[in-house]
Amino acid sequence: MIEYPKYKKVLFCTDFSENADYAFEFACGIAKRDEGVLYILHVIPYNPNQAYVENFITTEDLEKIQKSIQEDLVNRYRERYEEKMEKEIEFETVTKSGRADKEILEFAEKEQVDLIVIGTHGRTGIEHVIFGSVAERVLRRSPIPVFIIPSKKKA
Repeated sequence: MIEYPKYKKVLFCTDFSENADYAFEFACGIAKRDEGVLYILHVIPYNPNQAYVENFITTEDLEKIQKSIQEDLVNRYRERYEEKMEKEIEFETVTKSGRADKEILEFAEKEQVDLIVIGTHGRTGIEHVIFGSVAERVLRRSPIPVFIIPSKKKA
């Protein structure tokens, strides 16, 4: 009998889209089956104009905005994922800022995850050329197994 690999550290990547919610079901199921840790990672895209914006906004207002964003993320994690998980699943929510594929791969390497689970929007044609695919870039560069979940609408 063949023994399947145990995924003790599962990294689930989310953009809080419907596609990510669908991929979450798979990530959660694997973490539960293998009694592993589930990392829930969201990457906030870096704004190249941030330094420019900071010239026109007070430090106090900037801190209020950052606090509001953090509170929103905590609520999103809780409502979309934490409340849906069974109690025996160990998890950790993580927020990074930067280029999504780079941050995902750096986190995966640092934490020595066993599997990356990520949903895809299933874009094709010119839309794919313009927006690209985080899932595709992660898959191409990852030394770690990547489980890509297609859009539920296309699955």
